[in-house]
Amino acid sequence: MSEEYESLNFLEQIVEEDLKTGSYEGKLRFRFPPEPNGYLHIGHVKAICINFGLGERYNAPVNLRFDDTNPTKEEQEFVDGIKRDIAWLGFEWDKECYASDYFQQLYEWAVQLIKEGKAYVDSQTSEEIAEQKGTPTSPGTNSPYRDRSVEENLALFEGMKNGDFAEGEHILRAKIDMAAPNMLLRDPAMYRILKKSHHRTGNDWCIYPMYDWTHGESDYIEQISHSLCSLEFKPHRDLYEWFVDEVYSGNDLKPKQREFARLNMSYTVTSKRKLATLIDNGVVTGWDDPRMPTISGLRRRGYTPTALRKFVDTAGVAKRDNVIDVSLLEFCIREDLNKTSPRVMAVLNPIKVVITNYPEGEEEWLEAENNPEDASAGNRKVPFSREIYIEKEDFREEANRKFFRLKLGGEVRLKNAYIIKAVSVVKDENGEITEIHCTYDEDSRSGSGTEASLRKVKGTLHWVSIKHAIPAEVRLYDRLFLDEAPDSHKDKEYTEFLNPESLQVITAQVEPSLHDLEPGDRVQFQRKGYFNVDLDSSKNSLVFNRTVGLRDNWAKKK
Repeated sequence: MSEEYESLNFLEQIVEEDLKTGSYEGKLRFRFPPEPNGYLHIGHVKAICINFGLGERYNAPVNLRFDDTNPTKEEQEFVDGIKRDIAWLGFEWDKECYASDYFQQLYEWAVQLIKEGKAYVDSQTSEEIAEQKGTPTSPGTNSPYRDRSVEENLALFEGMKNGDFAEGEHILRAKIDMAAPNMLLRDPAMYRILKKSHHRTGNDWCIYPMYDWTHGESDYIEQISHSLCSLEFKPHRDLYEWFVDEVYSGNDLKPKQREFARLNMSYTVTSKRKLATLIDNGVVTGWDDPRMPTISGLRRRGYTPTALRKFVDTAGVAKRDNVIDVSLLEFCIREDLNKTSPRVMAVLNPIKVVITNYPEGEEEWLEAENNPEDASAGNRKVPFSREIYIEKEDFREEANRKFFRLKLGGEVRLKNAYIIKAVSVVKDENGEITEIHCTYDEDSRSGSGTEASLRKVKGTLHWVSIKHAIPAEVRLYDRLFLDEAPDSHKDKEYTEFLNPESLQVITAQVEPSLHDLEPGDRVQFQRKGYFNVDLDSSKNSLVFNRTVGLRDNWAKKK
């Protein structure tokens, strides 16, 4: 086995083996088949990257197919959102398909199975059918309607299609084997009556195909070579193959289902039902709330396609379920933003500093590097004046030797500016410090080349000129849950582990260069973390979201 072959993941190895047979040459086609009943989340990113990544690797087309067989939950809004998310991740699909495109063909195939004695209409309740299924260790029992004549089944199925019966009155089942070890083969449902309007077909149909009947046949119609699913579909493979075999012509490509481990992430819940509950209860503002694990939420928070794709690639493709620590995702976004985000100054918890020996009314514009990781990023000008803001926590009246920020009698360097020394403080009637009075060394300006400018002091602080500062709303987002596996506790609800500090909203003071930023723009607030401009932002009212801090503070908590 070559070194290159060994480096392939197991799905790529399957494709390589199939290509060796010659029957797949020029016939590779993959698909990503979401159900449009919600927004895509971080787990879907893995499936997207696997299918579209194989398409890119083998120069093969990839279909985007919406498995839209349940009109009670599916909406055009979700279709549009899914397309937007996949395009944002940087992938292009070949054909845009819908399971609903195949409703007529699926119906005709179902009629064919009835005529061949391989499907029948069952008139029992769902409870009765479930009871007759048996258990994994005991066989099921046949439905009393299993031996209906072909003519009666055809008539009943036609009546189901024409709306002659109420919901739940009949279903169409495949006639396979009620004693099969795989319980999914015990006469599975193929069609149910649903008198609901479909987002694409309207009221044309009042029977809708079940997922297992639809999925494999759709793959076959589209001539998908490899139908790649997450592990929970592995027990469905036998049924997938049985259904495809029943319509296979013998002359074209038969799709092959294979399974991979889904992406599970710590401190995260991805169940659409549970996420919807958080929205309904007002815990989050919507599907694109920056605390949500949805692609739209991650995008709004400031995550990049590069970081998400890198995360999935680093996590790898496995055959067994595992949990990936969210810290890996945060590492990937830090690594990406470190290379691409301009460094700017923003004071999140401001306290006033007066430089008493700096001339009143004077100001100067100092040179500041935009990104030391990117030589092409250039420089910008930042204004300096007699009164500035620094972070309140960057000053102490008294401090030990390990405190390298500003303290009375101590010196620090202001980033891109001067060395200052704290001389005195002003306090209010409650004893709270309201101002820090300092002096500056006028010969110590950064980059001036003077002896004083080369003088070493241990602390460097970011700051903002008060005269030029722009107030901005800053939303400090953190992990939504305090527990690594919030929905794994049998005796507790996942909502009991919500992080009460997952969002703090403050007013910060930012440097004037940020005035022209647009929604989606990303920056690093020096010493604080990576932030992006929120959709709510405007020219007159800046709003920033914290994407991620500069360091993993959760590692210390653990």
